[in-house]
Amino acid sequence: MRSSGSRRATDLTVTGRVQGVNFRAAAAQQATRLGVGGWVRNEPDGSVALHAEGDADAVEAFVRWLYEGPRFARVHHVDARPAQDGAAVEFRIQ
Repeated sequence: MRSSGSRRATDLTVTGRVQGVNFRAAAAQQATRLGVGGWVRNEPDGSVALHAEGDADAVEAFVRWLYEGPRFARVHHVDARPAQDGAAVEFRIQ
């Protein structure tokens, strides 16, 4: 991924059939591939919450991927909100 030189941080909530379909592991793999840091976790309401930060172009590519998710996911909505950059370099599953 080409670097844009600027960083971006985003908090996200993904809804739909996103739990029990390998979403967290696939998101972590995609984030790592793109060089995006942050975390992903399942929420009690059935959604998946994420924090993504890094090169603005890489974060944008990651957010675009979230609209599809892994093979068996059915994403209904992705809510993205600006967040504070915590300088994360790794992506964790919580």
